[in-house]
Amino acid sequence: MPLVKRSIEPRHLCRGAVPDGVTSELECVTNSTLAAIIKQLGSLSRHAEDIFGELFNEANSFYMRMNNLQERVDILAVKVTQLDSTVEEVSLQDINMRKAFKSSTIQDQQVVSRTSVPNPVVEMYHRCDKPPPLNILSTYRDDKKDALKFYTDPSYFFMLWKEKMLQATEDKRKEKRRQKTSCPTHSDQGRPHSRQAPPRSPLPSSEQHKQVEDPGREVKKVRKARNRRQEWNMMAYDKEFRPETRLTPSPYHGMSSEGSLSPDNRSVASDMGELSYPSSPNHPSQPPPPPTPSTVSPTSPRHHRPSP
Repeated sequence: MPLVKRSIEPRHLCRGAVPDGVTSELECVTNSTLAAIIKQLGSLSRHAEDIFGELFNEANSFYMRMNNLQERVDILAVKVTQLDSTVEEVSLQDINMRKAFKSSTIQDQQVVSRTSVPNPVVEMYHRCDKPPPLNILSTYRDDKKDALKFYTDPSYFFMLWKEKMLQATEDKRKEKRRQKTSCPTHSDQGRPHSRQAPPRSPLPSSEQHKQVEDPGREVKKVRKARNRRQEWNMMAYDKEFRPETRLTPSPYHGMSSEGSLSPDNRSVASDMGELSYPSSPNHPSQPPPPPTPSTVSPTSPRHHRPSP
């Protein structure tokens, strides 16, 4: 519902009954209309005075704020001009000893209060009808409540807002407690969990592997362990005689470090390494072995020489 802040009275100029015994009704209506217009002008001038008074107060407060701001700007301008960048104002050791900056700006408090209500609203409030004297019945109530509050209670909206704020604060506390209980503590995270051996399954190992395999599980590639002795043995050969590890399997693959120390294994490895050497001018490549009869396919076509 809109609230009219200022209203000019009287609203109706010519509305009214002509008194009895008036011989000239037209003259009476004209005089009453002029009187109502004068009343309207008086009401308008009063509202204009009130409006200009509010404008003066606002302009005065704005002027005072601008003066304070200008004084602060002047002080800062003097400090900036006197500041020398080559001189260290505060050392790193004493910077923690100084107090932090704290703003001295005064914030407005109690903006909506009885003192901040405009004069037209105060006059309208005083013109309103008073509530019925229901507070007389408060002495007859067993619950000791004010009977007038059942009719009108100015503090109702404040109490409603207060209950909502308290409820919101309580909900936030419950949410924080729920988050703390749901998240594991640091002590539980640092404590190693006891591993239990999985029960044996009667199914064969292949079926168990199929059951355990998860298609969405990420498979990580494990880097092959480096064999220092194998690298040293490779470095003993020239670069041109070293077999390529990407194309030729390593002769030392699958051998343990203990087996590589024995001379028998070394001789076998050297023989295998000689077979894997690439062709060179000094060491021509060996011809491939002839195919055995078992390798010849019985269905392959045979080329016969024509008889003379």
